[in-house]
Amino acid sequence: MKDLAQLCIHTITTKPWSIEESSERFAEAGVQGITVWRDALEGRNIAQTGDRLRNHGLDIVSLCRGGFFPATSAEKRQAATDDNKRAIDEAAELGAPMVVLVCGAEPGQLLTTSRQQIQEGIEAILPHAEANQVQVTIEPLHPMYADTRSAVNTLGQANDMAEAIDSPWVGIAADVYHLWWDEALQSEIMRCGRNGNLSAFHVCDWRVPTEDFLLDRGLMGEGCIDVPQIRKWVEEAGFKRMIEVEIFSNRYWSMDQSEFLTQIIDAYQQHV
Repeated sequence: MKDLAQLCIHTITTKPWSIEESSERFAEAGVQGITVWRDALEGRNIAQTGDRLRNHGLDIVSLCRGGFFPATSAEKRQAATDDNKRAIDEAAELGAPMVVLVCGAEPGQLLTTSRQQIQEGIEAILPHAEANQVQVTIEPLHPMYADTRSAVNTLGQANDMAEAIDSPWVGIAADVYHLWWDEALQSEIMRCGRNGNLSAFHVCDWRVPTEDFLLDRGLMGEGCIDVPQIRKWVEEAGFKRMIEVEIFSNRYWSMDQSEFLTQIIDAYQQHV
């Protein structure tokens, strides 16, 4: 059985729990890291919350999420820039080293236009990211989300964008749910490794049949993704950071979260 030294869990994974309960339960179970979703910080002192997480012995891996840069109006694009700067501020206050970007898309324009706006949006926030010592991390999403959630849909596109921006303050997050189908995945992971910008690795599984393409992710080992193979590739590419369990699932949110946490740990040890 694998130890839990690299295990990180997103607050959204155990959504019914508050961040206070999540941090306590994660620490008791031996989980070593936590990725915080911005909704979990609402109404809280962010710096004190960060201290609380660290006092429980948890490594704060990242803050989710920024992004959503594309829009047909300059005003909306500016509003996105402003919100991403706020996300960077929150990450710095929390003590998170990166903000994960769900880059966004605008169905009223070409994907190529949205991708250009994403790159321009990232470039606009980079000085703020560097000033706060917070990396912004591009997460490519499955093509089924290309309408409104992300015009960056392959690891190759993320690599192209990161190389074009060419900044140490831009990283890439590889999520198996979004990338497992791509025949170029291994070579693009190695490309990330050569560039030194593979900053995050997210795991879950693709249930068969999937009943909801947003809210029916599976535990590792109960679907069709070869998570151990992809882990092997990211480690061959030099990745040594936390492995983050990110599961959106109405079926799991409806069950006892203590039991779910036990299942997460078992699945991590057996299938990651």
